[in-house]
Amino acid sequence: MNLSAEKISVTLGGKEILRDVTCNFLSGKRTAIIGPNGAGKSSLLKVLCLLNENFSGRVTLDGKDIRTLGRKNLSRVMAILPQERDAPQDTTVRQLVSFGRFPHRKFFGGSTSEDEAAISNALEVTKLTDFENRQVVSLSGGERQRTWLAMTLAQRPKILLLDEPTTYLDIAHQLEVMDIIADVNRQFRTTIIMVLHDINHARLYSDEVLIVKGKQIFAAGDPKKILTARTLGEVFNVTADTFTNAAGDEIIFPLKKIRDATED
Repeated sequence: MNLSAEKISVTLGGKEILRDVTCNFLSGKRTAIIGPNGAGKSSLLKVLCLLNENFSGRVTLDGKDIRTLGRKNLSRVMAILPQERDAPQDTTVRQLVSFGRFPHRKFFGGSTSEDEAAISNALEVTKLTDFENRQVVSLSGGERQRTWLAMTLAQRPKILLLDEPTTYLDIAHQLEVMDIIADVNRQFRTTIIMVLHDINHARLYSDEVLIVKGKQIFAAGDPKKILTARTLGEVFNVTADTFTNAAGDEIIFPLKKIRDATED
């Protein structure tokens, strides 16, 4: 399913956040959205799934305006993992993951065999089967993040939106989450759209990258071609160097902030 945004503009509290943003997300591909803090990355993600409906422009799914699809129909094909989330104190891992099946259930219907299979598969993919009876509050940060990710996977979405999925995680757990996302994309051909801060995660774990700066799209395309030391200078105001790691991947290493002309 192809997701497109056409001339999206967002204003919050009298402040313009996005202006005439147009972009396209190809089916089965992984797209990373990057840019400076406050550039409007998360705002764009919320518009794409109607978490924020206060925008001008149009978002289409296979050519159909998503505003006409209905929220429940949309949630059957699209899931989002936002930055802010919370669960009741006594919620177990399996219970939280099961919440992802709500869009597929009938109003008075209980859990079906299909629901249970989707929940079990989500737990298996995120390596949480042995934790399913644990309370979410008892988990480590990495385990908790995987639980929330499993909840979105239980939805069986065709499009998965992730807002900074590795925030607050140590390096090992960041890689673990990114590997799970890559596996989901490969196994289910799920379209992945993710806001990332780590430039090298964007280069190594995405097929396309979208750079948001100054309320608009600064650049879009192949991450290995447009995520360069020069681009980091233009977008983030830093100098950077590149090197090739043992796996043969080119890595970008930020060195220092570029001195502004107005600074003493």
